[in-house]
Amino acid sequence: MLSHLHWDHVHGLPFFEAADRDDARTTVYLPDPDDGSKAVDVLARGMSPPHFPVRPDDLRGSWSFVGLAPGTLEIEGYTVTVNEIPHKGGRTYGVRVSDGESTVAYLPDHCPSDVGPGPHGWGEYHASALALADHADVLIHDAQFTARELATKRYLGHAAAEYAVALGRAAGVTRVLLFHHQPDRTDDALDALAHSFHAPPLVSVASESLVLDLP
Repeated sequence: MLSHLHWDHVHGLPFFEAADRDDARTTVYLPDPDDGSKAVDVLARGMSPPHFPVRPDDLRGSWSFVGLAPGTLEIEGYTVTVNEIPHKGGRTYGVRVSDGESTVAYLPDHCPSDVGPGPHGWGEYHASALALADHADVLIHDAQFTARELATKRYLGHAAAEYAVALGRAAGVTRVLLFHHQPDRTDDALDALAHSFHAPPLVSVASESLVLDLP
């Protein structure tokens, strides 16, 4: 499930070893192209020669590429809701996934200040974001900037960590995972940022291979 097609969200696809193998079956869902193009062709604009040696449909195994309109559907036993959220540079979705027991909301790239300053100047707690996050067990949210940095960095299209936590609180989520970190922020600085917030919700830093025990 691809929220959007910026390079930092798709460049790992050909290196996903569980899918690039002869016996694998993979379906890639991405935002429905605005211009009527096939989903695989839109993805191939950034993944094909001369930029990359192979196209997405040249990977091993059985691959399908599906463009999604906003809405709710059933995928492999999960209820998945996708909704447009503001982010610069092309259609971007937030995603809500539930197995009937636990629910995860995923808003990886989000610029809520595009729809207004909101009550604190960090961006609007708009209907789409609130609906996706509503009482989720986990909200994984763009937190590239701090509120102090946002004034000079908002043009890049990302959110402040303070917004992510406040959205989680407004939506009644249990835990917020801060995600899409500023590249030069150190591990210690990220831990200090997470520890600066007080529950509810619980706040921690998303990291590779992190495992959460959900209710």
